[in-house]
Amino acid sequence: MTERMDLHALAAPAYRALAGVDAYIRGTPLPPSLLHLVNLRASQINGCVYCVDLHSSDAKKAGESDARLHAVVVWREAPFFDERERAALAFTEAATRLSIGDITDEVWQETADHFTQEELAALVMAVAAINAWNRIGVAMRTTPESYKS
Repeated sequence: MTERMDLHALAAPAYRALAGVDAYIRGTPLPPSLLHLVNLRASQINGCVYCVDLHSSDAKKAGESDARLHAVVVWREAPFFDERERAALAFTEAATRLSIGDITDEVWQETADHFTQEELAALVMAVAAINAWNRIGVAMRTTPESYKS
């Protein structure tokens, strides 16, 4: 597939604004390892090859294991994730799949049970941001970095 356009160049102010949201998220108390899992799971659901490539590569560089990375897509069945990570992944799925259902009170409460209010606010922003990036990547057919190399 061929990239459709260089949206980064054509919409630079918007890109900078979205990058600012990412900078905010990186400055929150959420651990980078959790953010990698959230970003990877949303990207898998949304079919963003660029983002799946990017976030799996970044997670690997940060020390994430192959077993956990391969199991993100089947996290409910995998023994590799703790309860906090499971709550974040459940929230990520619910907030990413809004077209097929709501974020139930049960999912929200389970997530709230594992995160402070500040962390929960950061998680909401992280899921919103990765969904925005995924939509850009899919719409532009952005080529994965590992393929370009």
